[in-house]
Parts: sequence; C-alpha cells; structure tokens
Amino acid sequence: MKKFITILLIAQILLPVYTSAQFKLMRFDENYEAYQDSAKTFYNSLKYIPLSENKGNKYLSLGGEARAEFVEFNNEDWGRLGIGSNPFFIQRYTVHADWHLGSRVRVFGQLRSAWENGRKNGPRPIDEDHLNVQNLFIDVDAVKNEKEKLTVRAGRQELDYGSGRLISVREGPNLRLYFDGLKLMYQKGNFKSDAFMMMASEINTGAFDNKLSKSINLWGSYNTLILPKSGNLEFYYLGIHRKDSRFEDGIGDETRHTLGGRFWKYGGGFIYNFEAAYQFGNFNKGTISAWTASADIGYMFENVKGKPTINLRNDYISGDRNKDDGKLGTFNPLYPKGGYFGFNPQIGPVNLIDIHPYATVDLSSKITVQADVVFNWRYSIQDGVYRPSGSLNLTSMNSKKRYIGTAFLGSFNYKINKFFTFNTGIQYFKTGEFVDDIIENDKDGLFVNSRIVFKF
Repeated sequence: MKKFITILLIAQILLPVYTSAQFKLMRFDENYEAYQDSAKTFYNSLKYIPLSENKGNKYLSLGGEARAEFVEFNNEDWGRLGIGSNPFFIQRYTVHADWHLGSRVRVFGQLRSAWENGRKNGPRPIDEDHLNVQNLFIDVDAVKNEKEKLTVRAGRQELDYGSGRLISVREGPNLRLYFDGLKLMYQKGNFKSDAFMMMASEINTGAFDNKLSKSINLWGSYNTLILPKSGNLEFYYLGIHRKDSRFEDGIGDETRHTLGGRFWKYGGGFIYNFEAAYQFGNFNKGTISAWTASADIGYMFENVKGKPTINLRNDYISGDRNKDDGKLGTFNPLYPKGGYFGFNPQIGPVNLIDIHPYATVDLSSKITVQADVVFNWRYSIQDGVYRPSGSLNLTSMNSKKRYIGTAFLGSFNYKINKFFTFNTGIQYFKTGEFVDDIIENDKDGLFVNSRIVFKF
C-alpha cells in the first residue's frame, strides 16, 4: 500500500490535470505521434521522445499504470468453505515502452507486477504474479497504403475480441491474460480480419517464473465488418487444445473448435448485442457438441439529462445432458473476462440460463452509476455450476433443482481527472434452491470492492 501511495503523490506533482490523455484498454493501441507539435510539458516529453532530428514517426513513448483494490468477500462459495468474512488487498503495476522505428516497424514492451495481501485462503490464480513480461512484440507493416494494411505481429501479446465472451484480456481480475505467438492483422475499408496462432503460459507467483506451454493451444480468426447505420457484424473461428480439462463429465484432453457470430450496435437510441456460437471437437474418447446464444436489447435516452439506458439481457449456455452418452454438451468459454455475469466469481458462462435487466445513468460528466439484477438457472440438471474461468465449481450431486440464485448489484464509477479513476461495487447473492439443496447450511454471499487506478 505504501508503494501505491508514493506513486500517487509523485503523479499529482508531475502530471498536470490539463494534459491531454488518450488511454485505451490495450495500451499498445495508443498513438502519440501528434504530441511532437504540442507544448513541452513533462508529461508530453514522456509520451513523445524523438529518436531522430527530424522527429516524425521515429519516437519512443513511455507509460504505465498503478492500480489498488480493496475486496471484501462474505460467505465465499456460499458458506461451503466456512471462511465467513474475507477482506484482502490487491495491487497491480505496469510500465511500458513503445518504440516506433519508422512508418512500418514498431516494438512494444511491458512489465507487470501484481500482489495480493490478506486473503485467508491465499492468492487465487488471478491475483498474484510478482514480476513478469506482459507484452513484448514487434509489428511490421508488410502492406501499407491508402486502401489496405497488413501488419505482422510476433511475440508476447494481449488479445481482446468482441464482447470478451470468448477471448478477453481480462481487465477485471488483478492479472490480465497474455499469449505468445504470431498474429496477422488485415484491414481494408470497413473490413478487419485477424488470424493468429498462440501459446498460453502457466502462471506462477514469483519473478519471471511463468512457464510457456511450448505448443500451440489457441488459434483462429476474428473478423469484423462495419455496416453503416445498421451496426457491426463479427464472425469468428477459434480452436483450442488443452490437457486435463475438467468437466462434470470427467477429466481428459480436449480439442475444441468454435464457430460464432455477433451483431451489435451501441450509441444513442436502440442498443443491441446478439451473439451465438457452436462448438465441436473431441474430449477423451468422445465428441463435443455445445452451444451458446445471447441477446442484449436496450435503449439510450440521449436527449434526457444523464443519458439513462435500460437493458434486458438473456443468455442460454449449454451443459451436458447425459454423462454416459459419449458426447460432451458442456460449453467452454475459452478465455473469457471475469465477472461476465456480475461480480460473483462463483458463476460463469457454462451450463447457464440467465435473465439480466440493468440500467445506467450519468450523474455528471464524470460519474456513472449502474444497477443490475441477475436471475440464474442451470441449463441442464445433469451438469454443475462453473466459475467465470470455466473451471468446475459445484457438481450437480444428482440434484433436480435448477435455480442457482439471484444477484443484486450496484456500481459507482468516478473519473477523477484524465489520469485517475475510482470505482466501487457491491453484490448481494441470494442463494436459490439448487445451492440450498447441495450445500448444508448454505449462506447468502456478499461482495464489496473499491478500486482506484492511475494511468500515464
């Protein structure tokens, strides 16, 4: 905590609030070439460091992030572990450098450090990694003209596609995901296409001790077509190979293929997000046949003060219907973002039906609040409940009950200035008849967190 406070004090002194900032989820997507003509402030001198006398597109850009979060779980796993109140503190720090070596070549490198303190049952796999290379890749523009562009990216890199349903950088948890491999990025007009082959790593908590898989375990293509006035159309193929995957159906090697599409539009007026995917492949000596479909429809009242939005979302995600039929029906969310169905890390996008109304409103230009209610059922009573990562949480225990429970959520987001943001959230989870059936003396869950983030 002392490290974080020191960083905040230095930042307040060195970075004036009037400086322009353009931070993005993926920091390597930022471009500061325009800063060469801006006023010489300390901040701008970090974002644009010329590497030649003529300046232009040969420059170095530096940046980073400090994030601190307080978390309080009460009755984690609905009392099954008997932990009760479990407050803890997590921190994350990153620094990065972006070398632009001309109009066609750039190198991006980023270090991260993530820590957990105080959790009774120790850090989760998403909490702690003391020091690691988060990104280190080279981009080469093989084709670059007014009509089209083809970029080859090789090395360690973060991935994030669509709504984060299947491939996400996972910004919510303390540890963001990364992969090692090769990606081709093509763009022409309103069409974009990425093709990639990647290797995931085994995460350990020490310094530079993560282990590369040494074999391709994620590959695919993600494509986007912008349809003027109508919205955005995405279609994708994703493949994975994993050893010792665990489902209620069993444990074994898994090769899975996903074909899917998404059609969406955000902005004023009607909002919609439709997505569906089908999975096939092999698990153990059997086959895979799984699917998901999601609809999120809403409306933004852009001419009303606060621009309130109301939305209704409904998800269907398959589970396994028969353990002994040689066919696995459990959907695999691959590499999803955490907390996709609320803050509770005990329910994820596997074997699930949910109905999710929610609403947002801007209290000011800097403050946004949101309220949600999520009703959760098991899709198949022959399958259990899975966590957001896709790992098995609770087996079905032959229970015939479907209803898992109801989550009530509220969140508050405050953009303090161009460099600092603060958000806090609370979730109360009322257990349903399925949890009541299989956990003796189960308890409702309460989750509270507060996070402050500084970026430069």
